Amino acid sequence: MHVLQLVADAEEPMSVGALMRASGYPRPTVHRIVAALISERMLAESAGGASLALGPRLIQLASRSWGRSELRVAAVDELKRLRDLTGETVHLAVPNGSSMVYIEKLESPSAVRMSSRIGTSVFLHSTAVGKAYLAALDDGTCKALLKDLPMPRHTEHTTVKAAALRAQILEAQARGWAMDNEENEPGIQCFGAAIRNAEGVPIAAISVSTLVFRQKADAERAYVAPLLEACRTVSERIANAPFFSAE
Repeated sequence: MHVLQLVADAEEPMSVGALMRASGYPRPTVHRIVAALISERMLAESAGGASLALGPRLIQLASRSWGRSELRVAAVDELKRLRDLTGETVHLAVPNGSSMVYIEKLESPSAVRMSSRIGTSVFLHSTAVGKAYLAALDDGTCKALLKDLPMPRHTEHTTVKAAALRAQILEAQARGWAMDNEENEPGIQCFGAAIRNAEGVPIAAISVSTLVFRQKADAERAYVAPLLEACRTVSERIANAPFFSAE
C-alpha cells in the first residue's frame, strides 16, 4: 500500500530507483513488491520498463468504489442543487487521518476550472472542508488531531500557526461554517460545512469554492445559506442509515 500510494501521489511516473528512495525500502524489496503489483495489474510499466504508473485493475476498483459510495449517492442530488444555486464549484470530502479526501467534485459552469480532482488529499488547516470538519469534532478528538498536525504554507494567506488555527476553529463552531481565504490556492475562497451522522459525529464536509474576483457581495446569502441547507439535508438523509453510525 505504501508503494501504491507513492506512485499515486507522484506528479510523474516513477522509476524503481525513485520508489526505493521515496519508500526507504531496499532495492530487492521494491523489485519484489513492484513485480507482485504488476502481476495483479495494480501497477503498469511504461513501454521501455523505465517507469511505473497506476494499473488498470486499480483504476477499475477505484471507479467501482467511487460509483457505489453510500455517502456520494446520498449527497449527489444536493451537491448538484448547490452547484446550480451558487454557480460555483462544489466539493464533497471525507476525513482520512490528518487530511481530507475529495470523493466528488462538481465544476462551476464558468470557463475557469480549479486544479482539484476526485481522490485529491488536502490539508485540514488550509481548506474549508478541513476546518469545518475540525470544528464539528468533539473537543478531545479535535485536540488530538491538532497536536501533531502538519501545517505547510501553500500561499501567503495560509494559516501556519496553531493558535491562529484554533481561533478559526472556535469561530467556525460559533457560526456553523468555516472559510478558506485564499489559503490553499491563490485567488480562491471556499466556504465549508460538515455533514453529521445520527450521533452528531462529522463524517464528511461540503465546500463551495469561488473566485475572489467574481465573488458576490453577500457571500453568506449567496454561498453559505445554500451550503448549510445542503449539509442539513444530507445529514437528515443518512441519519437512519446504519452504514454511517458511529457504533
